[in-house]
Amino acid sequence: MLRRFFPEIKKLSSNMSCQAGNVKLKGKVAVVTASTDGIGLAIARRLAQDGASVVISSRKENNVQRAVNDLQSEGLTVSGIVCHVGKASDRQKLLECASSKYGGIDILVSNAAVNPTVGHVLECEESSWDKIFEINVKAAYMLSKEVLPFLRQRGGGSITYISSIAGFQPFDVLGAYSVSKTALLGLTKAASQGLAEENIRVNCVAPGIVETRFAAALHEQESAREAAISKIPMGRLAQPHEIAGIVSFLCSNDASYITGETIVVSGGMSSRL
Repeated sequence: MLRRFFPEIKKLSSNMSCQAGNVKLKGKVAVVTASTDGIGLAIARRLAQDGASVVISSRKENNVQRAVNDLQSEGLTVSGIVCHVGKASDRQKLLECASSKYGGIDILVSNAAVNPTVGHVLECEESSWDKIFEINVKAAYMLSKEVLPFLRQRGGGSITYISSIAGFQPFDVLGAYSVSKTALLGLTKAASQGLAEENIRVNCVAPGIVETRFAAALHEQESAREAAISKIPMGRLAQPHEIAGIVSFLCSNDASYITGETIVVSGGMSSRL
């Protein structure tokens, strides 16, 4: 009630929350793939706001430079490098860049994904299927293997995969993509079991329908937007920063006893019991 009449109270509260959050990841080094736009950019921003030194990446140099400039202008500790996660040499350069610049790696957020086709899963062309699984699953798997030596050098760390609500309840128009996101749920479970004793936690976030360019097919047209919102109890689409906050939580000591889990961030969309 007071905030309605004294908006400065709301502003003060927001500033205090931001200041408190700045120490949560202090001293940590994070690598975020596909992080120059949408959910990835929001994750990079939030991790940096919470105190981490962040290395962002994307396939295009101009996108990397733009995002780095934007985040650095906000006073955040961020650098960037071009990385096509489907290329082993690019992945290695990404990890080595983070380690050499900031002294190690504590956090990997695997966000890169593609979806070159729409339609029923069995209508997907082989070339599209291969591309989807090359980037959405294999690259996440390989990055996880490749980052392990860096995490072990730090005595532990956190790996977070970005899956999708479609991994639980496949979207008809995103058949192959949905299956690739289901694979990440299994990878989370399998990888976490062998790494827990090394203080390396592996978790996953499954966003619902987020208002990004990547998900434009699900919300750009008014009819599609209305259909999507009709399935969301909260009655609106997610914003990228709402996904980023959960990722930051999983990367922090606040989640020190959580591994092998997937958190659904969907506004109440049906996913599981």
